[in-house]
Formats: sequence, C-alpha cells, structure tokens
Amino acid sequence: MTSSAPAVRARRRTALAVVLCAGLTAALTACAGEDPDKGTNGVGKLTAAQIDRKARAAADAADAVRLTGKLVSKGGTYTLNMQLSGEGGMGSVTSKHSTFALLRIGDALFLKADAGFWNDEKGDDGSDRAADKLDGKYVKVPRNDPAYRQLRGFTEKKTLLGGMLALHGKINKGDRGTVGGVRTVQILGGKGGEGGALDVSLRGTPYPLRVARGGGGGTVTLADWGTAFELEPPSEDDTVDYGGELPRSSG
Repeated sequence: MTSSAPAVRARRRTALAVVLCAGLTAALTACAGEDPDKGTNGVGKLTAAQIDRKARAAADAADAVRLTGKLVSKGGTYTLNMQLSGEGGMGSVTSKHSTFALLRIGDALFLKADAGFWNDEKGDDGSDRAADKLDGKYVKVPRNDPAYRQLRGFTEKKTLLGGMLALHGKINKGDRGTVGGVRTVQILGGKGGEGGALDVSLRGTPYPLRVARGGGGGTVTLADWGTAFELEPPSEDDTVDYGGELPRSSG
C-alpha cells in the first residue's frame, strides 16, 4: 500500500506558496496605489507656488510663533530663540561675542545683557562703570538710538518672517519628510534649493515648520504657531533708563 503523505505535504506546500504569493502581491499593490496624502491637509497635492502662498498666508494669519535656529547675514551670525506676536516679542539672541535678551511691548524695547556685553574695547574706567550699572538689567533702548531699529527687527513677526520665508528663483516641490514628528512637504527656491527651502506642515493648518535660507543663510525652526504668550514689562527695580543713546558695546 502506497502512502499518500508525500502527496498531501506537496499539496499543502503548493497551497501555502499560493497564499503567500497572493498576500505579497496584494501588499505590494496596496503600497503602490496608496495615496501619500491620505490623512493630511491635502496641501501636498498642490503646486509648489500654491503651497508657498498657503504657507505664507498661514504664517501671516497666526497670532504667534516661536523661532529657534541660526540666521547668517552680512552683519554676522545670530542664534535666535524668540517668541513673536503682533504686539511684540521676547527671547534671546546670541551673536559672535555674547548673548542678550530682548523684550518688546509695542514700541517699548528693552535689552538685557551682562557686563561683558557692555564693556567696549577701550576698557576705560567710564566703560567699566557703565557696564557694572547695566549688568543683568533691562535697559530701555531709546527710539533715536542707532541700534533701536536693528534690535527691534529681531522682535517683529511680520518683518522677520517676511524676509525669512522668501524663496528666490523658480519654486519647485521637493521631498516629503517630517519636522518635529509632523509630516511635511518641502518647496525649494531655485535649482536644488539654492534659493532656500521651506518645509510645510501636512497636518492641520499648513504652517511653515522649518526654513533653510539660500546661500548658507542659516536654518530656523518655527513652532508653537498660534500659541499665546504674555508680554510683561520688567519691574522698575530691574530696569535702567540710560538716556538718549546707549553706550557702545562689544556685542
């Protein structure tokens, strides 16, 4: 009597192979046909120019934002950690020589730094006395001081974002990615992003989440869009009104 066991095992192996093959084919077909924008805000389906317009509009409409990263300009390299709103801004800026805090409420602009920031290169007694007086205090920056406009620029949401988010050259779509765990689509300015790159959120409002400025101009992350924060003036004990013009600093 001939055993049927080998034939049964052969049929089982064939059936298993068919099932596995069918499953793999189905999986590959699903992957190939899956919509990459499923579960997103749909911005990824738009043209690069349309994404750019939507991201800028979202940034303009937001009440607040936090910026962290580096900006490189002719004036130097600055590391920012700033919260900005339509009413003002606060945070810190680090330059080549020092770190200083900025606080602006309306037109009132305050600067706080240590004595090393205020010491000028001469290092004379007058400079030392001024530095000791201003060390760790909020100094109200006079509006007619030459530094007022430059320092205020770090605290102005519209001005800072207007220049930062601008892409130069023909705008193209880049790769999909993530920023802070949020799915994004990238748009690029110029060939290969030489005119800058912007990562735009594919979740909820299409906010710009990261910008890499063209020409090695630095990379900045944008977060906490629309998250309100309080701007409170410093106490009188913590403030120095230096007068019509600030002393020269080494910062």
